[in-house]
Amino acid sequence: MKKPLLIVFLVLLIDQLIKIYIKAHFYLGQEIHVAGHWFILHFTENNGMAYGMEFGGKFGKIFLSTFRIVAVAGIGYYLWTLTKKKEDKLYIVCIALIFAGALGNILDSVFYGVLFSDSNYDVARFMPAEGGYESFLHGKVVDMFYFPIFKGHFPSWFPIWGTEDFEFFRPVFNFADASISVGVGLIILFQKRFFGKKPIVEEQATVDSI
Repeated sequence: MKKPLLIVFLVLLIDQLIKIYIKAHFYLGQEIHVAGHWFILHFTENNGMAYGMEFGGKFGKIFLSTFRIVAVAGIGYYLWTLTKKKEDKLYIVCIALIFAGALGNILDSVFYGVLFSDSNYDVARFMPAEGGYESFLHGKVVDMFYFPIFKGHFPSWFPIWGTEDFEFFRPVFNFADASISVGVGLIILFQKRFFGKKPIVEEQATVDSI
């Protein structure tokens, strides 16, 4: 259980350090070009899910935050059972990455609204005297990584999006999102290893003895 806990701790630490740095040094919409026009630190916040997807309204926000907490609790329990059963080590790493990423974004949603002032037009202040920018469970998730590597236009003959602009990679995301994506990507990549049928040793031994 030590290695999964270490992964979760490191992901949470890195994720929160980056987010707190952005909150304390950037105002909303501010950006810095780290590597030309293809890697930009762009401070934005979202009310919804990973990569800026929305689940609107006050009720929607409460529902999403509550759902996240329940889901992460379930993933945490699942991770614990995997370690107890000594399942595939890489699969445990994948679940640990997903768990840590989901937990990292939950911290924003649950606490950031209470702990920080608003980031519009000025950098946020920690524990402001007048109170935070939102109530408990209504915090916004901090995003900052923006990779507009390639921009262009769809040709006029292209279905649906003909003549429209496109950009790769458009979503602005954070370290927690990346952790979730890596975990899910590895599961997809190694799904045969994780979920394929395991050889039945006893049956094979019987066949060999005949």
